[in-house]
Amino acid sequence: MFKPLECWIGLRYTGARRRNHFISFISLSSIIGIMLGVTALIVVLSVMNGFERELRERILGMISHATVSAWGEPMEDWQAVREAVLSHPRVEGAAPFVEGEAMITRGGEVSGVLVQGVVPALEGEVSEVAHQLVEGRLDDLRPGEFGIVLGSELARTLGVRGGDRVTIVAPEARVSVAGITPRLRRFTVVGVFEVGMYQYDKGIALVHMEDAARLFRAGEGASGIRVRFDELLAAPRLATEVAEMLPGVYSVRDWTRHHENFFRAVQTEKTVMFVILTLIVAVAAFNIVSTLVMVVRDKQADIAILRTLGLSPGSVMGVFIIQGTIIGVVGTALGVAGGIALALNVENIVPAIEQLLQVEFLPADVYYISDLPSDLDWGDVGRITGLALVLSFLATLYPAWRGARTAPAEALRYE
Repeated sequence: MFKPLECWIGLRYTGARRRNHFISFISLSSIIGIMLGVTALIVVLSVMNGFERELRERILGMISHATVSAWGEPMEDWQAVREAVLSHPRVEGAAPFVEGEAMITRGGEVSGVLVQGVVPALEGEVSEVAHQLVEGRLDDLRPGEFGIVLGSELARTLGVRGGDRVTIVAPEARVSVAGITPRLRRFTVVGVFEVGMYQYDKGIALVHMEDAARLFRAGEGASGIRVRFDELLAAPRLATEVAEMLPGVYSVRDWTRHHENFFRAVQTEKTVMFVILTLIVAVAAFNIVSTLVMVVRDKQADIAILRTLGLSPGSVMGVFIIQGTIIGVVGTALGVAGGIALALNVENIVPAIEQLLQVEFLPADVYYISDLPSDLDWGDVGRITGLALVLSFLATLYPAWRGARTAPAEALRYE
């Protein structure tokens, strides 16, 4: 599209020292604006990716990649279903569970809780909760001993620690000669876990699966089976494959459906931030319009002479397109370099700033994620780079077209 002559003149105009310092200032401000906009886009999206990764890992520390359950009834043949699930080549683990809502009390403290009955020997195949314990061990949950592992916030609310006893109140009442009475069961605290998500640390308690089955009268059945695949992001597709191969009709829900609204909100927030920060790049890119319009006016005599020497209007457009594109390329390159450098080191830079200013941006007693995580996505870097270059190129078209329409006779009349 561009011939050597247009490239040479465009490069010469870009590198030449202009008589009009205001034009040079606007060119520099355009480069700096594009650089800052691109840097901000890369850093902000990397930090948001980091927060999403942290939240996803903490959520998946308590839930599995997928859950198989019967339709509104206990899964009596869970052993056969588990064997069928494990026969899938990409399933790494499967564990049964019994689940039910209840009230937990100690003294005058009462709190709602989701009681999950697990098999300690199998739970490690599908979740990371065994590695999240700050007190006790998951293996301390033994059938018939009615031990319980509480979330850290729940334990703090109830004021309990290892060895203390709590009371679980099941929602189903018991009918006896004394009338209708709630079903109660005393449990001994054998451990405390801390995932870092308030809804889990405050609202979940783990017991042995057999004890949960007795509490909720589930008999020999299970509420379902948790499944772990070899690839997290492939869970939606693999869950469908597992559902098709099961011996019967079961509901199979992957982790994205369990927290669909949450992750959709995170994705929407990322999209909104991308659009907002793109406007910064757009404003800086369209400063190129002002720069080139003034350059065209400043170089009218040069354009007229080149036209009289035989340079075509298309070639004149090429000269100014190249000049404006160089500004965009330089600004984008500097912004990408700065953005990558900051995104890769933000976890070290923020603590240094906090220490220097004696402030704490994310207090640990307020935020569960007290560090500023960053996860640089090279796909985001590529999209941001392409967007900045496209905007810079589009900004050159109108001034270049105006320059190509310069009439040589009119431009040279007063020279």
